[in-house]
Amino acid sequence: MLQNRFWARESSRNIASGTFHQPGAFVISLDFELHWGVREFPLEPRRSALLQARRVVPRLLDLFQEFEVAATWATVGMLFAETRQEMQQYFPGEMPSYTDARLDPYTQPVGADEEEDPLHFAPSLIRAIQRRPRQEIGSHTFSHYYCCEPGQKLSQFKADLKSAVAIAAARGVAIQSIVLPRNQVRSDYVAVLPEFGIGAYRGVQRGYMGRYICKAGPFAQQRSPVRRAGRLLDAYLNLSGAGVFPWPDPANPAGDIDFPSNVPASRYFRCDPTPAWAHRMQIARIAAGLRQASEHGQIFHFWGHPEDFATNMEDSLATLRQVLKVFRSEREARGMRSLTMSEAAGLGLGGTHENISILHSVLDRASIHPVCGATAGPSAASCGLQTGLSRRVRQAEP
Repeated sequence: MLQNRFWARESSRNIASGTFHQPGAFVISLDFELHWGVREFPLEPRRSALLQARRVVPRLLDLFQEFEVAATWATVGMLFAETRQEMQQYFPGEMPSYTDARLDPYTQPVGADEEEDPLHFAPSLIRAIQRRPRQEIGSHTFSHYYCCEPGQKLSQFKADLKSAVAIAAARGVAIQSIVLPRNQVRSDYVAVLPEFGIGAYRGVQRGYMGRYICKAGPFAQQRSPVRRAGRLLDAYLNLSGAGVFPWPDPANPAGDIDFPSNVPASRYFRCDPTPAWAHRMQIARIAAGLRQASEHGQIFHFWGHPEDFATNMEDSLATLRQVLKVFRSEREARGMRSLTMSEAAGLGLGGTHENISILHSVLDRASIHPVCGATAGPSAASCGLQTGLSRRVRQAEP
């Protein structure tokens, strides 16, 4: 409520003066994947943490509701299924042809349903997320698809997205944002997202050091000792900067919407057991980024996985509570906002709630195609998604 009053007052001042200044924003995204995210590794050492992650989800939802914080839950599409039969009904017509056969998710044995196999089904948890305020369900692709791994190709990615959008729509979820698994972001794959009604994606960290240690690429490259050490140190020491970034650029030089919008990662939340001094350093590092975003009207994007909290749950949730307290103080002092990924993308179009509704209405219309029609996702381009959005936003501008 305080946040809304502050924002209404500032909006009135900006409109009266002919200027519009965005306050800072805090974005949280969570990669919700359970075993689908680590299935090429041995299961037994991870089984306990993955099962514990199911207990973490409601605890996170309670925290977010207590602090009135939004979050985007980037969810693997297979987790929506109620039964094995339903999951198989949504399998894409073209499956990934990874060179490394271990990556093929369609060879994974699964149980009959969530009760029998809680590591590969999660419809009850998805419903719990849907019931809470300010929680967005985004996509983590249908099968935890790897865009940078050898052997697969773009047409297979598009088939995967069609399935992801369709199974979510069957549960009343319009997918408008995506996190590409293992942050394997590549421009030719991002370019097709609007065909499926997706207007926001999480890019890798910005800045030279951030791009190096979090470089998009095959997982083997990401796990090189130098990059892993860099990511670990960066959680506690300022190697890559504050991680804040400006609002998505509302227009390219041609005057069209920069679409889809990149809402890049700022900081990964590490939940490893650490000494008290390291724990304090991580909180200080995150708090510095939040305060800089708040002071300069920029965005800070915090991300992680529910299972990250599982092995050290109480301490990790306590750390998250401290981070949320920093956000709350910035919201009270400067009007900093908590946004989902799609909201950050919509406000980047020009900072008005009208433009958010424009973005959402266009995306809603586009995302219908893979569900109601028998045609493939690319036919959604007939909606004139990019040109229509650009035209409508320009018409909405004062």
